[in-house]
Amino acid sequence: MNLIADRLNRISPSLTIAMTAKARALKAAGKDVIGLSSGEPDFDTPRNVKDAAIAAIERGETKYTDVSGTVALRQAICDKFKRDSGLDYKPEEILVATGGKQVIFDALVATINPGDEAIIPAPCWVSYPDIVQLAEGTPVIVQCGQNSGFKMTGEQLEAAITPKTKWLILNNPCNPTGAAYNAAELKQLTDVLMRHPDVWVFTDDIYEKLAYDGFKPATVLEVEPRLRDRTVTMNGCSKAYAMTGWRIGFAGAPVHLIKAMDKLQGQSTSNTSSISQAAAIEALTGPQESIEAMRVVYERRRNMVVDMLNQAPGIRCHKPEGAFYVFPDMNGCIGKTTAGGKTINSDEDFTIALLEEAGVATVHGAAFLSPGHFRISYATSDEALREACTRIQKFCASMT
Repeated sequence: MNLIADRLNRISPSLTIAMTAKARALKAAGKDVIGLSSGEPDFDTPRNVKDAAIAAIERGETKYTDVSGTVALRQAICDKFKRDSGLDYKPEEILVATGGKQVIFDALVATINPGDEAIIPAPCWVSYPDIVQLAEGTPVIVQCGQNSGFKMTGEQLEAAITPKTKWLILNNPCNPTGAAYNAAELKQLTDVLMRHPDVWVFTDDIYEKLAYDGFKPATVLEVEPRLRDRTVTMNGCSKAYAMTGWRIGFAGAPVHLIKAMDKLQGQSTSNTSSISQAAAIEALTGPQESIEAMRVVYERRRNMVVDMLNQAPGIRCHKPEGAFYVFPDMNGCIGKTTAGGKTINSDEDFTIALLEEAGVATVHGAAFLSPGHFRISYATSDEALREACTRIQKFCASMT
């Protein structure tokens, strides 16, 4: 009898975490490595948020809370949705989870039956397909290339829907591409969804505050309020407030689905840390200037990285609308040989050689179901990014 359950064989370890761990091991061995593989802000959590957490500890707010989060935090989330997107939610329509990933897990595991399909535009974040498969569903991957700005069209969505389709999963702005949908682009998708009343939509808006050149990402219910009864709107504190380690994700959804997600969470992690919840209230209701300060820096870094990568032989880099990633095409390097003697036959070969020979850690595109690319996170210092891009230029130029 096998000890490990068969369901675990449906999923893979996170390749972004794996590359970060490999880079960390090389650093520990004394190699000069610049890590651009981790999707985590390099800024510190704002001072007012940390102070709110300390104050909560001093007040003794160290006990269990409701599984779905404190009423105060859920109300703050309702206010945030209304302020930022014009969405009307009540506290009973809100669930707080241990990071955005748990929100996704709760929603999909609570709803997917064996054989149900979830449509996922690719390139996509590594966890979406695996969570669908863990729930015994079938991910339906729709390739959205660089020539279309890495965005799904209404025609592509229509073609992907079958009688088994239960979910469309959107990430706006997107990890790994930084692509973001405006209202007109989303309307193409919502018009299709209105013709298919059994299809739900999960919109992951975790990067919504990080958009550039005056671009404002839309969210599904802003564009089509009639989808409210079959939409999950997810967000969190990790990216906009540099609170990755605090583990705060949240979602608004119809009450019956929130109750199902609460039931599942109640038999897994139960409530999120009470201290993190207190910090999240301050993040959402307190001063917001720190977001703009970080956003301005990210925009400057994006511009520098895109410009420098497009000067690297064999690389073609799209300028994204949001998040803190670029997703360059490296097909121009396929078939070449590096200065260290390695033949580049795939994007994974490219990223491994880049790490071993140039000391730059990135993540290969196949990890995001889009071979021929690689992901760079520019959530690190200008100096490190400039040096990393210089190394990439030299690495590519040295190929024969």
